[in-house]
Amino acid sequence: MKKIMISLALASAAISAPVAAQALPPAVVVIVDMDNVFANSAAGKLAQAELKTRLDGIQARLAQLRTSFGAEEQTLGQTRPTAAGPAATAWEAKVKDFTTRKTQAETELQQRDQAFQASRQFVLKQLNDGAQPIITQIMKERGASIALAEGATLQHSASIDVTADVIARLDKAVPRVSSTAPAAAPTK
Repeated sequence: MKKIMISLALASAAISAPVAAQALPPAVVVIVDMDNVFANSAAGKLAQAELKTRLDGIQARLAQLRTSFGAEEQTLGQTRPTAAGPAATAWEAKVKDFTTRKTQAETELQQRDQAFQASRQFVLKQLNDGAQPIITQIMKERGASIALAEGATLQHSASIDVTADVIARLDKAVPRVSSTAPAAAPTK
């Protein structure tokens, strides 16, 4: 019985020794606020200004169309003939034309909005692609094994936030990005 106990003790020690040798070092973490990088980097600010101009154009066109179509719709409602005949036929043709133009305008606005959203996503991708090697370099410099987005944390110490350093380096490495998304590849 003693020999079995000794054998079990030795076997247990032999199994746990490699496990203890494999202990990992403590993780060193850095935090990056990518929203801040997008909002405050030189390239991000330039792109935001360009995108705002486009968005303002879309909103102005929407307001113009609402005013125009609203007035025309009101006129059509007020001029609706009460009896069938040539006047009713002409009015129905006007309504059909109005509906067609309104649908075309909605399609135009959808396409402009889709192009705007694609451009916005393209800007974010370029900034993210530019920031990734910088974040990797900062991680190496600080001996970090993990970089987390600021939004993924509940709390953190300001000493591990490297956002300002990322922005400063990104301003030098990527001073400008394109705010026009590349044309989508045609689908087969």
